[in-house]
Amino acid sequence: MENLQFSLEDKIIDLEWCSKHGHTPPKNRKYRIIVDREKYVVHSECLTGKEILSLAGKLPVEKFQLRQKLKGGVVKTIAYEQVVCFTEPGIEKFKTLPLDQTEGEVPKRDFPLLEEDAEYLDSLNLVWETINYQGGQWVLIIDYPLPIGYNVEIATLAIRIAPGYPISQLDMIYFYPAISRTDGQPIGALTPLEIDGRLFQQWSRHRTGENPWRPGIDNLSTHVPLADVWLKQEFIKRPSHALSA
Repeated sequence: MENLQFSLEDKIIDLEWCSKHGHTPPKNRKYRIIVDREKYVVHSECLTGKEILSLAGKLPVEKFQLRQKLKGGVVKTIAYEQVVCFTEPGIEKFKTLPLDQTEGEVPKRDFPLLEEDAEYLDSLNLVWETINYQGGQWVLIIDYPLPIGYNVEIATLAIRIAPGYPISQLDMIYFYPAISRTDGQPIGALTPLEIDGRLFQQWSRHRTGENPWRPGIDNLSTHVPLADVWLKQEFIKRPSHALSA
């Protein structure tokens, strides 16, 4: 209810409030911005990406990436010298991404994700990447743990981001390297697919008519866990003791 107290006549203009209420922030004011859920008041109409990172205490700034969330869930990366003007309509908040990955490796970020998707992937405590490959967009989750009973303990899990997502559904899962059951039982509906120069294993698994994709509800946080469900269902459909004829 706090946001309802703001107005365009205030000396300090709240950008998130303006975005949610469809207002264009007026000029010649101070501006309240959100960076990583913390609120800051700035006295300038425009700041560079580097200045916003510094304001949020992200130093040295070269170890962080700045993202800007706009109305409608659009997220874009802000370069260090790129100027952000707070009088532009639709700015909701900012988020920082640390770039100090293990062994100095920086994950690929070929395209930005929705904020809720990035937050979910970060919560897994696994390295993840976004890549463009042959006209498609992919999310790769590195060293994804597999349940007992498969030939490997970890694998790279890939998810294809369909055109029109999040209205369009996410579908299927992909593993690298190809996985198999240690008991020798077959796994159905598998096909090879090259992604980023590597041969992944496509699992053709889909939602049912009784449980379809729900725009506005479903996203990566509800699709990725299906990988665990589908992996475990293999041993329910065909138990280890059920030898092939």
